[in-house]
Amino acid sequence: MTDQTPAPQARTDHDQWLPQEPGPLGRLFAPVAGYGVTLSSIFRPTVTEQYPFIRPVLMPRYHGRHQLNRYDDGLEKCIGCELCAWACPADAIYVEAGSNTPDAQFSPGERYGRVYQINYLRCIFCGMCIEACPTRALTMTHEIDELVGPNRTGLIYDKQDLLAPVPDGALNAPHPMVEGTEDGDYYRGEVTGPTQAQVDWVRAHRPEDPTLATARPVAAPTLAKEAVH
Repeated sequence: MTDQTPAPQARTDHDQWLPQEPGPLGRLFAPVAGYGVTLSSIFRPTVTEQYPFIRPVLMPRYHGRHQLNRYDDGLEKCIGCELCAWACPADAIYVEAGSNTPDAQFSPGERYGRVYQINYLRCIFCGMCIEACPTRALTMTHEIDELVGPNRTGLIYDKQDLLAPVPDGALNAPHPMVEGTEDGDYYRGEVTGPTQAQVDWVRAHRPEDPTLATARPVAAPTLAKEAVH
């Protein structure tokens, strides 16, 4: 029969984790040790930020104002899934989805963000909404924007306040998707710009659209479709 008695554990000297007793010099300056940071700052030169005339140098991971992004052909990336609103710990985001139609295609796929609001009175700029977005539709700019307003309503940003400008050479939404593509092709970056068919569609339905004058059509991507067996 095997002896099941556990082996005695090695005893440790817990006193080794206690703070060391200060020496004579440490005991002498102990009453003013808490003022160390203050005393070290007294002789530093005073620096005044000349904002807004001189923009400050921001940290690389600075979280600025939010932005709703677009694809290279102008369609919106937001699909109205509301994951950003669910992830927001401050309940600062409100989203309502709408259905895309052949005459009003705002984003690839079936749905788009019809209503999108961010209440900057509640937002804590934590970035959790960015992590939750499955299409990288919502990001935070690396800019300082004066998030001020004449009243509380002015600090509730709507979709038109957050939507990114139309990329160079692209078309303003709504317009059909690039012919022969699916929403997954957009997510994988296969679409690099508007096609001539999209330009013709916008010209037929919105001849006054200003992006028609700057649109630069590209060839439709050649996609390798998987064979169905």
